[in-house]
Amino acid sequence: MTSPTPGPPRLDALLRPRLPSPLQEVQDEGFARHGVRLFLKRDDLVHPDLPGNKWRKLALNLEAAAGRTVLTFGGAYSNHLRATAAAGRLLGFGTVGVVRGDELAHRPLNPSLARCAADGMRLHFVDRTTYRAKASPEVLEGLLSRFGDVVVVPEGGSNALAAQGCTTLGHELAGEVDVAAVACGTGGTLAGLAAGLDPGQRALGVPVVGGGFLAGEVARLQREAFGGPAGDWSLEERFTFGAYARTTPELDAFADGFEERHGLPVERVYVAKLLYALAALAGEGAFARGSRVAAVITGTPDAPLQEPSGSR
Repeated sequence: MTSPTPGPPRLDALLRPRLPSPLQEVQDEGFARHGVRLFLKRDDLVHPDLPGNKWRKLALNLEAAAGRTVLTFGGAYSNHLRATAAAGRLLGFGTVGVVRGDELAHRPLNPSLARCAADGMRLHFVDRTTYRAKASPEVLEGLLSRFGDVVVVPEGGSNALAAQGCTTLGHELAGEVDVAAVACGTGGTLAGLAAGLDPGQRALGVPVVGGGFLAGEVARLQREAFGGPAGDWSLEERFTFGAYARTTPELDAFADGFEERHGLPVERVYVAKLLYALAALAGEGAFARGSRVAAVITGTPDAPLQEPSGSR
């Protein structure tokens, strides 16, 4: 009897992500005075080139692509583009990044796009009107005609496979905390996180961009990934600070203070808004005394957080 032919190695065997990611309790007076225990779920330490939700959202998409060229979308400072380009370099498949904005406005390339190019990603710039219509049949047909046999992954990597991949985050936190909170850009991580938690736990999303569209996106992703609503989740939309990637002196002061108290660099686009929101909610009494609240620290390739002692 012949042995079955082995299939291709899984991504985790090739890239060796650090899973489960560490869960670290931090003693912070701003939470403790309200009877809340704060934990950091250190997804920024999963992989140096595909940290945090980037690994979880991309892994199943890349396995499904099976070595074909991956085409995806992002802005000029997109961490998703960076992670996709890095995965292409590490695993040996082609990547195309469709970038929002006029090419001349981005020359010379900023450090994020320069890194994408260095990792072998073909950059294709489109005007903002075209970018807004990126999911339309007309735009997609034009891209497929230009770049040939490619696998299209949406902006931020958020699709049904991404949500399914992010259920592992919920599984790792099952039974560990009462509330698991994550900053949201496109909703894929929250959709999977909620689905992976145990009954009695809840997921909280903190949008970093306004517009009120994320509730519908999370619901849509859960329908596509799981057939319908999955888990207990909600959004807290008061902490966008005006716009994506926008900060204020108040937010900077909060992040600086957290860094000083705990020796942890705080990424400003996602993590600072998440931690600020949780501190404000704790002060408002949104969490029952004795609650264990986990902040999912996604970090960024540009500013990976340091690993503290005492992680588990």
